[in-house]
Amino acid sequence: MLIEIDNGSGFCFGVTTAIKKAEEELAQSESLYCLGDIVHNGRECERLKNMGLVTVEHEDIDTLHDTKMLLRAHGEPPETYAKAKERNITLIDATCPVVLNLQKRIRTDYAAYPDAQIVIYGKTGHAEVVGLVGQTQGKAIVIENLEDAKRLDFTHDIRLYSQTTKSLDGFREIVSYISANMKEGATFQSFDTICRQVANRMPNIRQFAEKHDLILFVCGKKSSNGKVLFNECCKVNPRTHMVDDPSEIDLAWFDGVQSVGICGATSTPKWLMEACSEFIIHNS
Repeated sequence: MLIEIDNGSGFCFGVTTAIKKAEEELAQSESLYCLGDIVHNGRECERLKNMGLVTVEHEDIDTLHDTKMLLRAHGEPPETYAKAKERNITLIDATCPVVLNLQKRIRTDYAAYPDAQIVIYGKTGHAEVVGLVGQTQGKAIVIENLEDAKRLDFTHDIRLYSQTTKSLDGFREIVSYISANMKEGATFQSFDTICRQVANRMPNIRQFAEKHDLILFVCGKKSSNGKVLFNECCKVNPRTHMVDDPSEIDLAWFDGVQSVGICGATSTPKWLMEACSEFIIHNS
């Protein structure tokens, strides 16, 4: 049985940088706080926890002082920086550069166009989106899909941005709808702020899934990006199974299978995909 691990799967640049910063700091000290899961993958979080990384939530910041805390790739709203300063917390900022640029653009435009609707195409409550909305003092409108977009006020100016990991097709569909429904006197501008490193994985993973008898999609249950990519695999290959780690693999899946493709999300470490491959080799 042939087993191939997808070269295009695994951590994106932003996640790789955040983990590297955490590892470098932990090499010098016994522990380090991280605001939220550093990556939406339970096994990688467990590995870093064993190295001394302590995950805390926003409500925990008030209990910390005179320490160090890492901000993950997703980014944070201005309030987080202000609160850390009050508590004398040294921040190790691992916000992805793509996200930082988007935050700056939204913050600048919010100040420059006070009468416009600042609209963000993204997942409500997602860490990155919370950070983006924070650039507008909480006034940005979040839309998750076309139905949400239909409820916008088309008589007032709209400036549309996107969470960096959203679907290009979904964004273009919303742009098209808003453009066609703007009322006279109101202006509409859209900004394609989707990360191409993530967006390009969609067509690539479809091609990968098509060429194998069975696909093993390795992904943490919390990964939004993982759910999207998993669904794309399912569309072209119905024999696609999602697992969190090797313990969830059912060997009965591989009966009569000659070719297995192993892939994952931007939050899936390469070592975990390799562990799944080893499990199949040693048990089939």
